[in-house]
Amino acid sequence: MINAFYREMTGKESVIRQFFDFSRKRAAELGPDSVFNFSIGNPSVPAPDSVTKRFEELLRTEDPVSLHGYSPTLGLPSTKAAIAESLNRRFGMNYTPELIFPTSGAAGALSHALRAVTKPGDVVITFAPYFPEYIPYVTGTGAELKVVPADPSTFQINFEKLMEMFSPEVSAVLINSPNNPSGIVYTTETIDRLAKLLTEKEKEYGHEIFLITDEPYREIVFEGTDSPFISAHYDNSICCYSFSKSLSLPGERIGYVAVNPKAHDAEKLVPMCGQISRFTGHNCPSSLMQRVIETELYNTSDLSIYEKNANLLYDALTDIGYSIVRPGGTFYMFPRSPIADANEFCWTGARELGLIIVPGDSFECPGHFRISYCVPTEQIEKAIPLFETLYRRFTE
Repeated sequence: MINAFYREMTGKESVIRQFFDFSRKRAAELGPDSVFNFSIGNPSVPAPDSVTKRFEELLRTEDPVSLHGYSPTLGLPSTKAAIAESLNRRFGMNYTPELIFPTSGAAGALSHALRAVTKPGDVVITFAPYFPEYIPYVTGTGAELKVVPADPSTFQINFEKLMEMFSPEVSAVLINSPNNPSGIVYTTETIDRLAKLLTEKEKEYGHEIFLITDEPYREIVFEGTDSPFISAHYDNSICCYSFSKSLSLPGERIGYVAVNPKAHDAEKLVPMCGQISRFTGHNCPSSLMQRVIETELYNTSDLSIYEKNANLLYDALTDIGYSIVRPGGTFYMFPRSPIADANEFCWTGARELGLIIVPGDSFECPGHFRISYCVPTEQIEKAIPLFETLYRRFTE
C-alpha cells in the first residue's frame, strides 16, 4: 500500500511552482514577450569566472578517481576547514572544522539542523512571512511549526505575538534573514532582543532553545542596511547556508551547517548530522562541489544588479501607488495588494496581463504579493506600465 500522507501531498503543489509552470506554458503558447515572470528566485546573473576556472582546474589536474570519489560522511576535511576559516575571518567567530557539515544546499542544512535539535511533539517557531517549504521541513521531523503573525509595517519580528507562542514545548526558533519573501533584513536591535528573550525562556523552561538561521541571501544586502551575523549574537545557534544565490549555483546544491562553538553540546551536533543523513538519504553533497567552493568563499557573482532592480522597481511602484516596505536585501519585494484578496489580484488580474507574481497567502501573509526581481533590468522596465495598468484596474 502506498503512503497516504505523501499521496495527499501530491495535490498540494507549491503555489510558487504553479505560477512558474503557468508562465512557461504561456510563453510556449504566445511567445516569451507575452510573459513577465516574477515568480521564482532563480539567480539571473552567472557564476563568477573563478568558479568556472576552478571546475576546469580540478577536472584537468586532479586524479579523477579521487576527485569523484565518495566524500567522508561529515564532509571533506579541507572544505570544512576552509569554511570555518572564512567565517572566523569575516565575522570574528571561532569555528573549527569539526563544527561544519557540508550539505546539499540550505534545504539539506535545515533538514539536518531541525532534526538535530527537535523530537516529535516539539514546537518550532517561525515568523510570517516565511518560505512555505518550512512546513514540510519541520513537520517531517515530527515537530509542529507555529507561525508568528507578521508586523506588516516593518516586517521585523512581531515580539508581542511571539510572546503568545512560547511554551515549554518550544525547542527551536527558525528565522530567515535577509528574508524571503519580504526582502527585509533583521536589524541588530531585533536580533539582540530575540537573543535576550530566548535566553530568558531557556532559563524559565530549563532546556536549550536553538536559533536556526536560514541564510542563503546573506551576501545580497543593500548599501546602508544593518545586517548582523546572527550567530555572533546568540550562543545556541546553528547557521544554515547555501551558495545558490551568492555564487549563482542553485542547481549544484551546495551549502553547509555551521554550529556555533558556544552552543550546548556543540561538538556532538555535526556527528549527529552524519547519523541523520542515514535516515534522510543525504550522504554528503558532491565531492567536486565541495572542492570547488573551497577557493570561492570570498567571491560572489555580480550581485549589484539586484540592488539596481530593487531601486528601480520600488521607486516606480510606489509612484504608482503601491504600498511597500523597502527591501534591504535579497531579490524579493513584498508589496501590499491594492485589494484585500491578493489571490484574485495575482491569479486573475496580473496573469491576464502576463505578470506572474505570487500571492502572499502562501507565505502566511494575506493581502500582499511577492515579486522576484532576479530578472534582466529590461524586463522590469517593460513590466512597469503593466503594473500601473493592474493597479488602476483595481483602484479606479
